[in-house]
Amino acid sequence: MFRLIGAILGFYLYGFLGGLLGFFFGSFIDRTMAYGVGGINPLSSASRQAVFLQTVFILMGKLAKADGHISKDEVTYVEQFMQKLNMSVEHRQQAIALFKQGAAPDYDIQPNISQFLAVCGHTHSLRQMLLVYLIVMALSDGHIDSAEEHLLIEIARQLGYNQAAFQSMLDMVLNQSHFATGQATSATALEDAYKALGVPKESTDAEVKKAYRKLISQYHPDKLIGQGLPEDMIAVATEQAKEVQLAYDLIMKSRAN
Repeated sequence: MFRLIGAILGFYLYGFLGGLLGFFFGSFIDRTMAYGVGGINPLSSASRQAVFLQTVFILMGKLAKADGHISKDEVTYVEQFMQKLNMSVEHRQQAIALFKQGAAPDYDIQPNISQFLAVCGHTHSLRQMLLVYLIVMALSDGHIDSAEEHLLIEIARQLGYNQAAFQSMLDMVLNQSHFATGQATSATALEDAYKALGVPKESTDAEVKKAYRKLISQYHPDKLIGQGLPEDMIAVATEQAKEVQLAYDLIMKSRAN
């Protein structure tokens, strides 16, 4: 009940960002009344969630237009992304406006990144998930071209990832997506599985398990929600966790034979 009241009031007073802030603040009140206080600062958590969403849509727009045009696959991905968030018509229109704002040729994303870092930057999981969402977006049309990769590298740098760390994350997300789309063939599946976990084939069982547990922990819903990721955005993280699980199971099965 309070999430609806908060969304309406926030949207009426402050527009889309206010609506999101009111929605998540109201959600916190609903959860608190149902389960009691869990020690989370509601304003801080709600602020992180609202800024995270705003940053995602603006950077998605910038990324989609990085190669000079927005493909049908990219549009479809954003539409599906909004569907997963169960956005109202009004909030969907505002999200589209943010996407178009980011896609404008002269739009400067630096203030948005600075705002994100100020509000969410201290939380490693939020920085990582923002980058994961953008990489998945870039892969929505089947490949990442040079302009998109250049922009991703620059965004990653500002989020605290050097080029080697970004490349490692890119390889992992790319190969995790192979399991989701069925692109991993019998000939390449095992190789993709190792890349999905970010470990070489020569790794010991203990090293493989350590990498697997680290990734599963990073994608864990409760951990991400606790650090400020909007609940409705957990779906992508859950999908990535499933692919990590499939990759790990394949590796361990191959080693048991």
